[in-house]
Amino acid sequence: MDSPDIQTKKIAVIGGGLVGSLSACFLAQRNFQVDVYEAREDIRVAKFARGRSINLALSYRGRQALKAIGLEDQIVSQGIPMRARMIHSLSGKKSTIPYGTKSQYILSISRENLNKDLLTAVEKFPNVKVHFGHRLLKCNPEQGTVTVLGSDKVPKDVTCDLIVGCDGAFSTVRSYLMKKPRFDYSQQYIPHGYMELTIPPKDGHYAMEPNYLHIWPRNTFMMIALPNTNKSFTCTLFMPFEDFEQLLTGSDVLNFFQNYFPDSIPLIGEKALVQDFFLLPPQPMISVKCSPFHFKSHCVLMGDAAHAIVPFFGQGMNAGFEDCLVFDELMDKFNNDLSMCLPEFSRFRIPDDHAISDLSMYNYIEMRAHVNSRWFMFQKTIERFLHAVMPSTFIPLYSMVTFSRIRYHEAVLRWRWQKKVINKGLCFFGSLMAIGSTYLLVHYMSLRPLGDLRRLWIWITHFQNTGHVSLQTPWNH
Repeated sequence: MDSPDIQTKKIAVIGGGLVGSLSACFLAQRNFQVDVYEAREDIRVAKFARGRSINLALSYRGRQALKAIGLEDQIVSQGIPMRARMIHSLSGKKSTIPYGTKSQYILSISRENLNKDLLTAVEKFPNVKVHFGHRLLKCNPEQGTVTVLGSDKVPKDVTCDLIVGCDGAFSTVRSYLMKKPRFDYSQQYIPHGYMELTIPPKDGHYAMEPNYLHIWPRNTFMMIALPNTNKSFTCTLFMPFEDFEQLLTGSDVLNFFQNYFPDSIPLIGEKALVQDFFLLPPQPMISVKCSPFHFKSHCVLMGDAAHAIVPFFGQGMNAGFEDCLVFDELMDKFNNDLSMCLPEFSRFRIPDDHAISDLSMYNYIEMRAHVNSRWFMFQKTIERFLHAVMPSTFIPLYSMVTFSRIRYHEAVLRWRWQKKVINKGLCFFGSLMAIGSTYLLVHYMSLRPLGDLRRLWIWITHFQNTGHVSLQTPWNH
């Protein structure tokens, strides 16, 4: 039940992106007075939307958060189901790896359209006001104040009961928490950058199968394509910056794609490929970890501000949305007591968000270097078989992360245990097969061949001792 003073509590949400706007919806449902401060202009009316445009993969965790504010059906209806990975080999051969069971899929979602829908949902609450074009200048969690700068260029001090930092990987809110004692922070740029390309529709239809996430794995390079509702695909090329820097001309680009992604050239088109390649420089990817996620009862971090992760498990947005959902569940548990909810949010959530950060790094190696190997395909087949036979006991890692709300760090522990079980099982059956084969070989071999093997050993020993081959074999002496 809501506390009687809920209406008097003021919340300042810094950042009106995906996580910020969703967090504002959850807080508004609790009748807090919510002000959202977004540095950018309103993307719903902007002629050009700045920021990342990597397509998003919406999965179970994100859907549950959207469901809690009544938006799941609306968002899902705009998504394109992807039921498997479609692997494009260098030779042009294509193979599929299902994500889960026949009924399980992830959804390709437009980042921009999702943000627009969330902002529209936020503004439907009478107790929420969104301030576009307002940049955070100062943050003082001790006193519960923020200073923002709007279009009038006059700094404005705002007093609030809670500051919610949802201002991304380079969070200004977090930079103030970093000055506090016992606040841990680390960041890592991976050596790879990304660049976006487009596969246009062909004769008004998709140029490739739309219900797949298409992957071109090439060891240190990788390209991923996700379908859009306008029948195009958004392609994202990942590779080390030094390799990007070696491609200086259109001929360099075409030769590179001919060597590593030849089947993609007719899909993209040579002219469009060269044009898009040099349109923008490759963008960096950063992984951020910090602890704790809160400061006393006055400030809390969510989404990329708390845990920016690389995009290779498709969980960045989903993890951020689950932050909002977990926080809301804790507010229920502690009856909106911020002094109890915030410390528990850090204690509960940090192990999970650090775990998905590590898994995202791991999955990049798997996606670009392992998905083409027969051993990898064999392992996936075993995992699917065991899950079909023992659905509640054995759950593949991808299914735990993508199609459940099993805590991320618990999924990692369970995955490691399952790997040990599989490896021991394979070792056991391999040993049985080797023993069985040896027994059959010994049992059915005649004495004559065994005698010949003994004589061959005597001959080899004679050669080692004398250093020459005798025409008169030693076993005839």
